[in-house]
Amino acid sequence: MTENKPLRTVRSFVRREGRLTPGQQRAINTLWADYAIDEGESLLDLNEIFGRDAPKVLEIGFGNGASLIQMAIKQPDQDFLGVEVHRPGVGQLLKGIDEHGLSNLRVVCTDAVELLKHRINNSTLDRVQLYFPDPWHKKRHNKRRIIQPAFVDLLTEKIKSGGHLHMATDWQHYAQQMLDDLSQNTLFENCSDNDTYIDRPDYRPLTKFEQRGLKLGHGVWDLLYKRQ
Repeated sequence: MTENKPLRTVRSFVRREGRLTPGQQRAINTLWADYAIDEGESLLDLNEIFGRDAPKVLEIGFGNGASLIQMAIKQPDQDFLGVEVHRPGVGQLLKGIDEHGLSNLRVVCTDAVELLKHRINNSTLDRVQLYFPDPWHKKRHNKRRIIQPAFVDLLTEKIKSGGHLHMATDWQHYAQQMLDDLSQNTLFENCSDNDTYIDRPDYRPLTKFEQRGLKLGHGVWDLLYKRQ
């Protein structure tokens, strides 16, 4: 008789802290109260946080925040919430928010899955962005990828009807898995003309990493789905 063991929760990340620069640490120390959201368990009132009723965009894993800053600048009519566990990136984004005086961008330093499960109201988000998530390219690690059927189901609860899920990856195998997982969910409709990939939308800036990859001939796959 085998002992019943609780299922292990697979996190959407592995914390790679790195070293904070003095500027990043200073930003966390001095700007956190103005632009960051503390961890907690209560549901977030995003309209109250941003001080208005406007479309809400959640970006999961924004890296150093450079492209997210550009999007917030170019789309002032939308409110952006960036979630990232890498504190140097959080510090860098806080600096950018302050330097550009952005009132439509806030940051959370936590696990995106836990944030969505416990702190984001259902049918709240107009778009979820997931750009170049960790591909966990070794086959035995594929199960750690954030895009999995259960996570897709969670997103159907949080993205409002008519909202979108936009993903991008430079790993073709991961792109194919995304297609497969999203095709299993009848509440998401592929926005591509041929039910595969789309050209990069103008609102998604090219990152320096992506530009280097394209010069070397590496592919990038964008996927866009509409919540029914």
